[in-house]
Amino acid sequence: MTNLIKRLPKAELHLHIEGSLEPELMFTLAKKNNINIPYKNIEDIRNAYNFTNLQSFLDIYYAGANVLITKEDFYDLTWEYILKCVEDNVIHTEIFFDPQTHTQRGISFETVITGIKEALNDAKEKYGITSCIIMCFLRHLSQEDAFKTLEESLAFKDDIIAVGLDSSELGNPPSKFEEVFKKAKEEGFKLVAHAGEEADVSYIYEALDLLDIQRIDHGVQSIKSDELMKRLKDEQIPLTVCPNSNIELKVFENYKEHNIKELLDYGLNVTVNSDDPAYFKGYINQNFINLCENLPLSKEDIITLVKNSFKSSFIDEELKKEYLAKVDKAI
Repeated sequence: MTNLIKRLPKAELHLHIEGSLEPELMFTLAKKNNINIPYKNIEDIRNAYNFTNLQSFLDIYYAGANVLITKEDFYDLTWEYILKCVEDNVIHTEIFFDPQTHTQRGISFETVITGIKEALNDAKEKYGITSCIIMCFLRHLSQEDAFKTLEESLAFKDDIIAVGLDSSELGNPPSKFEEVFKKAKEEGFKLVAHAGEEADVSYIYEALDLLDIQRIDHGVQSIKSDELMKRLKDEQIPLTVCPNSNIELKVFENYKEHNIKELLDYGLNVTVNSDDPAYFKGYINQNFINLCENLPLSKEDIITLVKNSFKSSFIDEELKKEYLAKVDKAI
């Protein structure tokens, strides 16, 4: 199974670029940019990566992002992730970034997106890896703040395919952002949102019905509603599930309790992704391997999960066919 996982070309649809900041790079950039971080060495940083829930992770995630200052920093961050894609046979990636995390610190929107975009352009040129950029609103901030971010993004519209919604889920329902998502849709952006990770199924309904999203990021709580499960199956709405993340943030106590196999068996359009891999102990292949070691996933299940990721991506139909043919060839 491990050989199959490594051999299959993959798409990744749920990856926060700031969440791929490895301790080594965090330490290097902190020194370079003269930023104080509360860790003496790389080992200290690794030891801090023991989370009890989503918020305990976000606290260190935002602290880590403080070391990202220049366009080159965002380039280096993205390039390190691209090298992991090469290692894990990811041939298409759709990357989230959080502009507000940086603009709030006085880093310009342009600095952030230019660094990311240049690395992705080089990835296409050097390795043939295709990519899309998704801009996320931070849900613990106000809708007014999200509107300002949307306004700023319009100058870079050609580089951003979709808008999403992330950060602290509980207490920040999708309905809080209904108007800004409506405006984003009018501007031509595709729409996704984190929903049903820690919060109940009402957040998934709101994301679908009020925000009119095309993909649900996480969505593992959907299993708690028969009606929702049927709808997700009938409409084949993609769920970008992040197994390692769910375990590390205690959404499930351990891998054997994870419900991805049940979601798949029911006929939902489920994909596997790494979310914030530097913090959650592994990139995409490791997520697949952990699933296989703990759940009764068949070879066919793995192939379905991989094919779902291409089918659910924001690339055109022609390229989807080309990539699915590559999966068949690898099989």
